[in-house]
Amino acid sequence: MEDPNNARKRSSADGDAGIEHGRSFPFYFATWYKKSPYFRRTVGAGCTSWDVYNHMLIPTMYDDDVEEYWHLLRNVTLWDVAVERQVEIAGPDAARFTQLLTPRDLSGLRIGQCKYVTVCAPDGGIVNDPVLLRVGEDRFWLSLADSDALLYALGVMAFAGMDVTIREPDVSPLQLQGPKSKEVIRELFGDEVMNLKYYWCAEAEVDGIPLVVSRTGWTGEVGYELYLCDSDRGEDLWDRVMEAGAEHGIRATAPSDQRRMEAGILNYGNDMDITNNPFEVTGLERLVELDNDNEVVSRAALERISRAGVGRKLVGVTIDGDPLSMWLEDFWPVSHDGRVVGRLVSAAHSPRLDINMGYVWVPIELAEVGTVVGIEAPDGTRAASVTSLPFLDPTKDIPKS
Repeated sequence: MEDPNNARKRSSADGDAGIEHGRSFPFYFATWYKKSPYFRRTVGAGCTSWDVYNHMLIPTMYDDDVEEYWHLLRNVTLWDVAVERQVEIAGPDAARFTQLLTPRDLSGLRIGQCKYVTVCAPDGGIVNDPVLLRVGEDRFWLSLADSDALLYALGVMAFAGMDVTIREPDVSPLQLQGPKSKEVIRELFGDEVMNLKYYWCAEAEVDGIPLVVSRTGWTGEVGYELYLCDSDRGEDLWDRVMEAGAEHGIRATAPSDQRRMEAGILNYGNDMDITNNPFEVTGLERLVELDNDNEVVSRAALERISRAGVGRKLVGVTIDGDPLSMWLEDFWPVSHDGRVVGRLVSAAHSPRLDINMGYVWVPIELAEVGTVVGIEAPDGTRAASVTSLPFLDPTKDIPKS
């Protein structure tokens, strides 16, 4: 159940935004919402609100989102992200089948390597934008955003005629993020795991708890993900990580919307969905690699879209006005020359950059950097300028450090 004191934090603009804005409502836990292996520990750490993601409860607030943001940038934070469910593709044809799902070229993907990919439908629509982990010669994990990607993969398998098994394994990630995460990882697993290259993973264990550890995260900061492979050991793992991080100021927090937006990271289902293709989303074009003979379900559609071009684009904007507080309760209309032309789908204030950041959908003719549009916020119209993405650290020097 949400803490009513957080209602003001969750509102996206000050001022009279109508009766529905800024209100909180009870959220009742039910048996059909899965609880993560870390749920009791998140309650004990002071979590005050949850959301539902991949049919599971995810912590969304502990205290103050700005205070948690600065802690992430200066220290180390622990996130319960067991909602990142995995689709495991295993078997003799696992590599061929996984390639069917994504237009990104996987031919050079080595065991222990990770890649950010799009899973695309036959019409080119984005089914999901997971991190792909090759955890074995014939075993791959798609670490999912909120979607029905498992059902999609099963549907493709039904007609692919390939020797693969597809399932949701018993895997529950934690994210350890922030500049001091390296020292915590060193204490838990030693130098070899600590020194993993960006977007690589390795099997590991601590106190007999089986894990896969990857050098990834939803922040753009130095970070790791701990993929617990035995849900019965969830509380043991949480306690062990908190113990190792105590001297480094570790703190349980929720995922930081501000930091993911600074890094140009997208939120599937909110910023884009299956009605959008990768060419329409700034930053995802690079994941379409079809200069090869790979068999890919979406190949024909994406080749056609590439030739024809797109009519709309998701772009970044900086937004004038007072700092925006935590996330949008509704999409806000985007206007140009007196007419509505699109919508704002994500927005946050960056405490470090002291700017309001946003993602907007606009017609392609308004997608050029420097274009000014209007954001129809509940407190009035705000000017917004299209800018390049990401807002910070375009070469990813921070997470690679």
